[in-house]
Amino acid sequence: MALNTFIIEYTCNLNINLGVDKEMTASIKDVARESGVSIATVSRVLNEVNVVNEETKKRVLEAIKLLDYRPNIIARSLKTQRTRTIGIVIPDISSQFYPEIVRGAEDVSNIYNYNVILCNTDLDSQKEIEYLKVLREKMVDGVIYMSNSLEDEVIYMLNNLKMPTVLVETNAKNDEYPSVTIDNEKAAYDATNYLIKNGNKKIAYIGVSPDLVNASGIRFLGYKKALSDNGIEYDENLVQFGGLKAADGRDGMEVIINKTKIDAAFCCSDEIAMGAINTLREKGIEVPKDVDVMGFDNIYSSSIYYPKLTTVEQPTYDMGSVGMRMLIKLINKQEIEQKHYVLEHKIIERDSCKRS
Repeated sequence: MALNTFIIEYTCNLNINLGVDKEMTASIKDVARESGVSIATVSRVLNEVNVVNEETKKRVLEAIKLLDYRPNIIARSLKTQRTRTIGIVIPDISSQFYPEIVRGAEDVSNIYNYNVILCNTDLDSQKEIEYLKVLREKMVDGVIYMSNSLEDEVIYMLNNLKMPTVLVETNAKNDEYPSVTIDNEKAAYDATNYLIKNGNKKIAYIGVSPDLVNASGIRFLGYKKALSDNGIEYDENLVQFGGLKAADGRDGMEVIINKTKIDAAFCCSDEIAMGAINTLREKGIEVPKDVDVMGFDNIYSSSIYYPKLTTVEQPTYDMGSVGMRMLIKLINKQEIEQKHYVLEHKIIERDSCKRS
């Protein structure tokens, strides 16, 4: 199986190069000579061993910068059993939802001088497993994991990694891994309740089946609970399960409106909502005049699509940054304040729903 792995490294391109020929790479001996200390002292500074006084440490760091010294990562990792590399596994790089999570994680990894290996699994659980094997072979220090579905086989593989792992956007069934999520059931409940408060009763659901062990599947439970709490009978004719793409919204809406009339639709992603609106528009049904449509995620396109989407916002950047900070603490055997972070969601009101 061909795997497309993207390695993101942060380096400083310094043109100053004193004491070393431009065609040569500076060595630890050059740094020691430039700063007037022993090789052992340079090594202690590089490995952040807190026995070097501040003045000496400053001289060593200035020499490293001056000579553009780069440690031999392979030799260093063999000695320390650390590669200062973190794997990030995402299910769909083409989705607008995941890049902002990755950016949050990446910004934090940069602060702490970790490199990132980004793995796109194309919503394929077998590819997820293959990538986890690759990350183990690359001796990454830890993994940020976002999954299409945390099947038992994937959990088994995560357990076999025997390395720090943080789940972002989803949870395992038994909560064994630290995680950063929103309350997806509550968010879907709030979204459906918003539509009900707008006077809608026949509310369609287009999204992911609750049989899938992931964040999106949980949203169906919030939809059903909101109906029940408002005395609205659940109607399976108003529900279509599929994926999270615009095509799933287009096809799902087509099936629903061919069977029955609707007042509104709660869509499990913004892309689904856009596809659903396209179908409604083709059928001469106006949004929001005839039908309210609620999305989920608040991706960039939701604010420029017509009509602009009313949607549930997830704090994607914060999810990535909080997850990466947790992971780096775990890697360094530091205590984390809490195992499961549930960040706040909010409804963004725009033009695809009538305003009460």
